[in-house]
Amino acid sequence: MKKSTLALTLVAAFAANVHAGSAVNGPMAFNPIAASAYGMENDADITTTPWVIPEGYVQSIVSDETDLDIYVANDWHDMNTVNETGKHAGRYMYRTHEVRGGAIGNDGNSLRVDGGSGGAVSVVDLKTGISKEVVGRADWEALDGIVWTPWRTVLFAEEVGTAARPDPDAPQAQAGLVYELKLDKHDPMSAESVTVRPMLGALAHEGLEIDAEGNVYVIDEDRKGSIYKFVPTTYGDLSSGQLYALKVMDGAKTGAAEWVALDMTQAQIKAHAAATAVGATEFCRPEDLERIDSTLYVALTCEDVDNPANTSGKGAVMAVELGDKPMVSYVVSAGKNAPIEDQAAGITGFKGPDNLANGPDGKLWIIEDNAFSDIWVYDPRSKDANGDGYKDGVHLFASLKDKPAEGSGIYFGKDPRTLFVNVQHSGTGNDKTMAITKQHKGHDKHHND
Repeated sequence: MKKSTLALTLVAAFAANVHAGSAVNGPMAFNPIAASAYGMENDADITTTPWVIPEGYVQSIVSDETDLDIYVANDWHDMNTVNETGKHAGRYMYRTHEVRGGAIGNDGNSLRVDGGSGGAVSVVDLKTGISKEVVGRADWEALDGIVWTPWRTVLFAEEVGTAARPDPDAPQAQAGLVYELKLDKHDPMSAESVTVRPMLGALAHEGLEIDAEGNVYVIDEDRKGSIYKFVPTTYGDLSSGQLYALKVMDGAKTGAAEWVALDMTQAQIKAHAAATAVGATEFCRPEDLERIDSTLYVALTCEDVDNPANTSGKGAVMAVELGDKPMVSYVVSAGKNAPIEDQAAGITGFKGPDNLANGPDGKLWIIEDNAFSDIWVYDPRSKDANGDGYKDGVHLFASLKDKPAEGSGIYFGKDPRTLFVNVQHSGTGNDKTMAITKQHKGHDKHHND
């Protein structure tokens, strides 16, 4: 049950100032849009069609604050996992709700409609359209990253560098923690249990990813943040194991690297300090993680690929080749294989990459934390025509007209023709989860008007 709306057709007013390139092939085939949504923030249809998207696509509201309103303030956030296996594969979508603040009861930013406070995880039944809160707690701060595990639990985490609300089961932690949600076997919209996983580090968590061996990767969302790998003692059991941090050789940012073991007592108090103690490589605001085959992609929101000391860069996407001998490289950056943004001049560009998604055919989808958030698509199989080390397959898929808002939680489920994405901090006051779907050939494009 979706509230369907129709995509806007691009008009001549869009100046062709992006190197859009040729059509992108695959299940989500598209002709890149011409430019960001500059000047469209006051469009009358922004509530129902907030995205500028390619011709041949439709956008629809999956869930918004008219369906589920947890907070007094405008604080929806990430969404990037659904039930991927089993009887109900693809039916349920789970989301974290990012709220922040200090003392309980004095925190208007996390004040709940029910009078309480604190973070929450919600679920949408994509078949019935029903949305509900799965679990919430007063001590949860800034819930953000979320991922489905191969052993059929949901991991989610707090994005907070200095914790204001200690977890009673991990009171030593001075930063955010990872939690493991086990769903009720008979009711996937209800929780059976939630367990804190301090072994995965006390950090400003966002991105969460898991490899084929059951190792869990996390990040520290700091301007001097590192990339971490947790190796459990037993597959599927996150109660014990070893946390490592990524260290590139010879003090570099790219090239050959290693995973360095951390002091596990310090890691559960402040993992950033544990990583600093072993000389782990620092990057500028690592945010999301996405694994495609044996490559771990990392969104670095303020990384400057030409000046590692700059903590106000345009951002980049980094690739870590996993295995016994990890290799690190930048793969997407403004001025390399994506245009440089100049909003004042009306020039679309790549800035502030935040959320990542694995597309249905192995392409990497990237969404910006930026005014007029853009969605870009990177094809790791494309050519490097000029030999500069950056492959050329970077294309502009969509742009958010809702200027104060931020797109987040980009995700593909079971349908290879549908992309899910959130709109948070909306200027309309109504945050929402959207679906952007490619129409089948022969479909009447006015059917959902």
